[in-house]
Amino acid sequence: MKTEFTEEQLRDPAIARSNEILRACVHCGFCTATCPTYQVLGDELDSPRGRIYLIKDMLENERVPDEKTVKHIDRCLSCLACMTTCPSGVHYMHLVDHARDYIERHYQRPFGDRALRWILARILPYPGRFRLALLGAKIGRPFAFLMPDARLRAMLEMAPRQVPPVSRNDDPQSFAPKGERRKRVALMTGCAQRALNTDINDATIRLLTRLGCEVVVAEGAGCCGALTHHMGKTAESHRTAARNIRAWRREMRGEGLDAVVINTSGCGTTVKDYGHMFRGEALADDAAAVSEIAMDITELLMQLDLPEGADKGFRVAYHAACSLQHGQQIKSYPKDLLKRAGFSVVEPADSHLCCGSAGTYNLMQPEISGQLKARKLRTLAACRPEVIAAGNIGCMMQIGAGAGVPVVHTVELLDWATGGPIPPAMRPGHNAGPQVPDLRGAP
Repeated sequence: MKTEFTEEQLRDPAIARSNEILRACVHCGFCTATCPTYQVLGDELDSPRGRIYLIKDMLENERVPDEKTVKHIDRCLSCLACMTTCPSGVHYMHLVDHARDYIERHYQRPFGDRALRWILARILPYPGRFRLALLGAKIGRPFAFLMPDARLRAMLEMAPRQVPPVSRNDDPQSFAPKGERRKRVALMTGCAQRALNTDINDATIRLLTRLGCEVVVAEGAGCCGALTHHMGKTAESHRTAARNIRAWRREMRGEGLDAVVINTSGCGTTVKDYGHMFRGEALADDAAAVSEIAMDITELLMQLDLPEGADKGFRVAYHAACSLQHGQQIKSYPKDLLKRAGFSVVEPADSHLCCGSAGTYNLMQPEISGQLKARKLRTLAACRPEVIAAGNIGCMMQIGAGAGVPVVHTVELLDWATGGPIPPAMRPGHNAGPQVPDLRGAP
């Protein structure tokens, strides 16, 4: 794609990077075939190619964003399926992130939009505040139909029926390995996940210590910054990301770290991009060092020789989170690990397509998100699973309410198969899912 940025514009590192990305695009349209919003809406401007044209025009002409441009960019899920499909290597993620930052700085949103985004940015990244909000939403859920705004209804309906108690495993501390120490890793405990589902971190710690890892929860680490980053709130996202970088670098310079382990794939995509986010800043080297050792939990488990289990006779539908399969290009590891542990693994049709969660997307674009969710639930149901496994808390919340079977994190199944407790979501009476056997002690 031909661009016409001036030399002065190209002195801005963000513009220079976007120029590189734009020039790589050859207008082929392959991205439209895998773009969920294009499939749902059928509008070229709701495809990556269409959004690229809008972003190019906005940035080149230093134009104040108009309502049309903002609408179509806001509708982007950042699922990054287009990056997997693109034969030219167009790094759409960096381009759309730059566009969102530009819109945030130059566009005056309607008051309702500004208020909603302000609330989300000041609640979701903070587990304590989020927990209180969930308790309030639980009380207000029966009255959701009275809400005039679909986005407010979506916020109430998202609240789980049970808000889990705080897990003290998320506090800063170190967990000793069982037997000889093979690795020392920092676990990112996250923010929203700590309020929505404490079982995931607990299972991760049990599994990693069982496999010989010392697991450190670093003092000062918290939200990865993804939620505010994707809203274009760059300063806020960088503040929270910087706290993580400093916390993990202290551990790296102290007793050392073999990895920063992340069990929420949306966070993992962002942490692995810290080096880019902080390029040219004082923390650039530290950010790059953290990104270098950041790993999804399944990447680390592939290095740890998970014990091979006997056939469990248990059918697991694996839901591939977009941030894992497209953002991090991790596609086979979760399935390989589940099969090694003895589970029968099936995948739904069109597994490359988003479920509609996408961070805060299901709250800010509930209608489109609902259509994507319904499609994903149909394809999962066609697999006739006994349980659904996923690697991202957002996906788990999105599909959990309508799945009809338990939805658990991949690591919970692997923990259970290697001697841990049955995942709470699979216990009799927890939901509509079937009763399942106790695998503790199984080979």
